[in-house]
This record gives sequence, structure tokens and C-alpha cells, in this order.
Amino acid sequence: MASTRAKIAVDAMGGDRGPGVIVAGAIRAAAELDIDVLLVGDPQIIETELANHDGANISNIEIVPSEGLVSMDEGALTGVRRKPKASINVAMKLVKEKRAQGVVSAGHSGAAMAAASLSLGRIKGIDRPAIGAVFPTMYANKSVIVLDVGANVDCKPKYLEQFAVMGTIYSKYVLEVEEPKVGLVNIGEEAKKGNELAKETYKLLSNNPAVPFAGNAEGRDVLSGDFDVIVCDGFVGNVLLKFAEAVGEIMLQIIKEELPSGVRGKVGSAVLKPNLKRIKQRIDHAEHGGALLLGVPAVCIISHGSSQAPSIFNAIRVAKEAIDHEIVDRIQHYQTGGSLGKSDSLVSEVKE
Repeated sequence: MASTRAKIAVDAMGGDRGPGVIVAGAIRAAAELDIDVLLVGDPQIIETELANHDGANISNIEIVPSEGLVSMDEGALTGVRRKPKASINVAMKLVKEKRAQGVVSAGHSGAAMAAASLSLGRIKGIDRPAIGAVFPTMYANKSVIVLDVGANVDCKPKYLEQFAVMGTIYSKYVLEVEEPKVGLVNIGEEAKKGNELAKETYKLLSNNPAVPFAGNAEGRDVLSGDFDVIVCDGFVGNVLLKFAEAVGEIMLQIIKEELPSGVRGKVGSAVLKPNLKRIKQRIDHAEHGGALLLGVPAVCIISHGSSQAPSIFNAIRVAKEAIDHEIVDRIQHYQTGGSLGKSDSLVSEVKE
């Protein structure tokens, strides 16, 4: 585990709901997670939002000025290049200059990916960064990371092989799965099923000793708990992500609607409150934080544009966990010939 206090840059200007929810989530994270937060954005706006939380301890929050943002209706790459002082660019620059170890943004996801690629580049040996999202499964306290969920619509087999390695490292060290099982999204269990991408990727994963490949995963298997890592191209992954989020929202809505009304409903809700809270924590995507951009030399978390304060808090928590477990260093270590062996500290492993 890393021993230094994590510093995380938060894009305060991104997101559909304005800086208020982002600042609120950042204040809670700074208070509860033992981290330093660098709020990037318009200083006047951020100071106004901070003032709305009178009495909150903001001693470990620093404001870093930026000018403007890349809006959702702008082309990602064009916007990032045209606005070097935009909040997402300034946040990435903080990481590049070693003033922060990670970035959290609920703004334009394409802009976040473009800014990360332009400012930070890629980890050596990784052809395409992937977005990994952590999903709940049928089992309590067991998650599955799915990647890619949107960064690469079109993929080559070797990209998916790299996604599998990065997912394995994340599952092993951050999700603490001792022996992760990797699955490849396909339309059948058999090795010869699927399109050419699936069939060729199956061969690569089967022959890669660093990938604990457990075979094809059909749609019904993704959340079954039988797999710890699921790999697919960004087109399929994004469909899975949006569908899973919709199902979670529908389930929560159905539960609310089916609870009895009136006095009986209030009594029943009070009795069931702890159970309902646990259900929400398991299936609500807001509880799982943002998605990770794996393959760049820093921790980058991409949150929903509609994120509210709890989502921002959880996104920062996910960033801290990735930093504490040295996920970037571990991927880099493997790509330069290191092993995936279990170790409390990568630093001690390298020294040995």
C-alpha cells in the first residue's frame, strides 16, 4: 500500500448539475478519505460554493484556477486543443507536473479521454486505454470489472488482450480477488462462436499465461458472479453499461411503487429501511463511483454527467483506492517485464 497522502484533482466545472454538487462531494471526500483535493475551476464560483458549507473543514482543499470548460456539444479533441486552460486540461496538467496523482471529472467524457491522452500519453505497451466500470453481481460484496465500456468502439484482438491484463491487475489488487476469472463477452460458450474479433481474441487469451482466462461469457453471465473481469469492445461494453444502469433504476423505482401507501406503507418502509439501503448500495450505479480510464500513466476517473454529490464522493473514493493500491505502477511494472504476483507493496517487490 502507498504510504503518502493521496492528492486528487477534481474538475469542478464539468457535469450537468453544476459545480455545487461537485464541491459538496469533494468536501465530504476530503473530510472522510484522508486525502488532499485540488478543486479545478473558476475560483469565484468555487469559493461561493465552499461558503455554502459553513463550518466544513476545508483545510485540505485547494482551489486551482482554470478558464472555461469543454462543453458537451463540442468535439472532444477539438475542444481540448482549442481550450488549453479549460478545467479538464488544467486538472491533467496537475498530474503531469506531479502535483496530483489522479483526476476525477464528471464533464465531457470524450474530452477527459482526449486530455489524458494528449497530456499524459499511454503506458508503454498499451495500444489503447480502456474504460473499466465496476458492476455489482448476484453475490453481495462481489463485483466484476467490465472493460472497455466506451473508449474504443472498434477493437483489434490484441487490444482486448491488453484490456484483460489490466482488468486482471485491477481485480487482483484493488478488488482483492486472489485468483480473478476473466471472461470474454460472446454469444455462446464455445471457442468457435462469435465474430472474428471474438474468435481471435479467444485464442490470444487462452495462450496468455498472465490472463486467468475462464472462457466466453454470454450476456446472462456478466453479472452472475462467475467472472471477476469481463472484456469486450467499447461498443458492446457501453451498451452493457447503459442497460445495467437502466435496470438498476427500474428496480429501485419498482420497489418504491410496490411499497404499500399510507400508514401501513410508512411502517413497512421503516422496518425495511436497512434492507432497502443495502439494495440501493448494491444496484445503484451512483454507489459505485465513476469508471476508470486504464492504460494512461495516472489514475483517471470518468463520472456520469448527471452525478450528484454522493456519486462524486464515490468517484473520488475509487480514485483513492486505485492510488493506494498503486494500480498504475503495477500495470507499468507488468508491461516492462514484471510479474503479477501478490504483494503488499510494489515498491518492496521491485527492490527485491
